[in-house]
Formats: sequence, structure tokens, C-alpha cells
Amino acid sequence: MATLNFIYGTMKSGKTLTLLAEAHNFKSHNRNPYLLTAAGDTRSGIGVIRSRVGITASAQTFDASEDLYEKIRQSHLENQIDIVMVDEAQFLSRDQVFQLSDVADELGINVRCFGLRTDFRGELFEGSAALMALSDHMSENTGVCASGCVANMVLRMGTDGVPMIDGPQLLVGGEETYEAVSRKIWKERMRSAMNNPSRAVV
Repeated sequence: MATLNFIYGTMKSGKTLTLLAEAHNFKSHNRNPYLLTAAGDTRSGIGVIRSRVGITASAQTFDASEDLYEKIRQSHLENQIDIVMVDEAQFLSRDQVFQLSDVADELGINVRCFGLRTDFRGELFEGSAALMALSDHMSENTGVCASGCVANMVLRMGTDGVPMIDGPQLLVGGEETYEAVSRKIWKERMRSAMNNPSRAVV
């Protein structure tokens, strides 16, 4: 029986590296992995998945309006897909997570989704919340906070180096925008930012 899996973690926890390594292993056995990434994430180019260590792979893209079940079904009819791997899964809509569960349940293709669990405010992304509700299996890739503790939260940094306390949930950015930290550090720095009367809100 095929399964839907959610692998989550902060930035720099190795999620994308894991995805690319698994995809490489499938290809080395003449298997066909179907890679998907968010259309809005163009940091490495359109339809490119890139790890911070420099490994890349081409991928199909998705936006919030697409029916991923139909997209994958059509591709599967043309060239049999052995596994679906989704990068930046926090950008999925709730409906798209249901569609990916249909890929597993109706097409019999394993689906592995890699993404963030929570945003800079400590709130679940829509896609991540749906994955946590529907996934057969979940696992966490852990990063390291500058404090030496496990990094399981993310701060969105302003240009002045102070954490942002408000703003749009979905905002593509790298290390210039986000910082992975432990929960303790996240709480301390968010509380400090909230008590700063000059803190800009975007």
C-alpha cells in the first residue's frame, strides 16, 4: 500500500538534501522519481530544486490553483512514476494535500513531502497542517541553533537584524531573511521584538 509522508524541519536541517539524495537513489536503479517544487520559489531558477550544499535537480512546479492529482496522473500515464517527491510542501493548499493522498490511495504511488512545519510566528502553514492530519508517517529533520540546541523554530529577520512579528505568512527567502533557532531562543527574541515600540511591521 502506498503512503503519504511528511518530512519537516527548519531551514538548514537537510530536508532538500535528503530529497535529492533519495531521488538520486531511485534514478540509479532506473526508477522514475517525480519531483515537484513551488512555482513561487525561483531562488535557484524556475523548476529547480537546490540544496545549500550545491546539489540541484530539475522539477515540475505547482501553484495554488493546480489539481496535483490530475497533474501527476497524466504524467504517470505518459511515463510510469515510481515515487512523488514534493519540495517546499508548506506552499501546498489543503486541497492539494488531499489530492496527494489520492495519488497514494488511488494511483498507488508513494508520496514524500518535504517542508517547514511552522512559520516565523510559530503557526502552522496550511499545507503543513493538512499533511500532519493526513500523512501516514511523519519525521523531523533537525537543524542546529547558534546556541548549540536543536533548531525547531524559524525567525524572519528585518533589515535591522530584529525579528519581524507580523507580515505575510508565505514569503520566499533564504538565510538573509530567515534564521533557524531553538524554541527557547525563538521565544526570547520574539518577546523582545514585541516589546520594542519601534518594531516595524511588514
